[in-house]
Amino acid sequence: MGAGGVSPTAAAALLVLAACATACAAQLQRDYYADVCPGVEDIVRGAVATKFQETPVTVGATVRLFFHDCFVEGCDASVVVASTEGNTAEKDNPVNLSLAGDGFDTVIRAKAAVDAVPECRNRVSCADILAMATRDVIALAGGPSYAVELGRLDGLSSTASSVDGKLPAPSSDLDQLTTLFAANGLSQTDMIALSAGHTVGFAHCSTFMGRVLGPTPDATLNASFAAQLQEWCPPGVDPRMAVTMDVVTPRAFDNQYFKNLQDGLGMLASDQVLYSDPRSRPTVDAWAESSDAFNEAFVEAITKMGRIGVKTGDQGNIRCDCAVLG
Repeated sequence: MGAGGVSPTAAAALLVLAACATACAAQLQRDYYADVCPGVEDIVRGAVATKFQETPVTVGATVRLFFHDCFVEGCDASVVVASTEGNTAEKDNPVNLSLAGDGFDTVIRAKAAVDAVPECRNRVSCADILAMATRDVIALAGGPSYAVELGRLDGLSSTASSVDGKLPAPSSDLDQLTTLFAANGLSQTDMIALSAGHTVGFAHCSTFMGRVLGPTPDATLNASFAAQLQEWCPPGVDPRMAVTMDVVTPRAFDNQYFKNLQDGLGMLASDQVLYSDPRSRPTVDAWAESSDAFNEAFVEAITKMGRIGVKTGDQGNIRCDCAVLG
């Protein structure tokens, strides 16, 4: 089915997702820890700032970690859980093996800083720490700062098999992206805004070189950029080799992502399609023109994403160690 219509079944599913999102929003509160750990946001922000100063790639690593967490079983820090002899966790699904260690380290450090305060020890969930840390790295990189809704519990399970089919492939077209995000209660506009997280991201050579070296080179890719990619990722290069996705302002969280798409500098096919497809191009053009409009849309989208699959009550707990279920 094309983008022009929505089937009755799909419409009903979207209504259910909207109702779930509304319920989750009601359960979350900006001042959730006011009575038990009133300084939690300052504590997390301080730990994140220290990590950022040591390793700027922390920004992209943490943003991506939050996305991969929320899209698989909801925003419950299940992606942070380590595998055990009896269980292969989410982080060890092949799709997640490329998640940078700096994102995990950011959460672990922030959790340690929070638990170092007696009144806060084991009172703040890893899921909420990841949500706050994501907001903080974005702000440190020059992006918008925003209020984070809190009150998530940590998930009680984490399995590699639960990841399959939940995350967008680098070759996804607009319909595939729109459908995947809609399954999480997010609109096409939300999807385009969240895709701009790639402005501080890195991509492995294996995720985009097919566009350059395939039997039919991707015509939407800037020719000079394609030549540069071939230099960065020559034949035989380690497929785990990663390169910055925004070649203009790689360390800034800004709207350069959209300007790059206008110039054919989208590294992944799933990025460039946002401009090459006429249905999404007007949004790309608008946000390339106005950073304020993009920032507003991004804050709305990431706030909505933070409500996906929130665990409350007996659905979750607060882990003493973010990497260990229990």
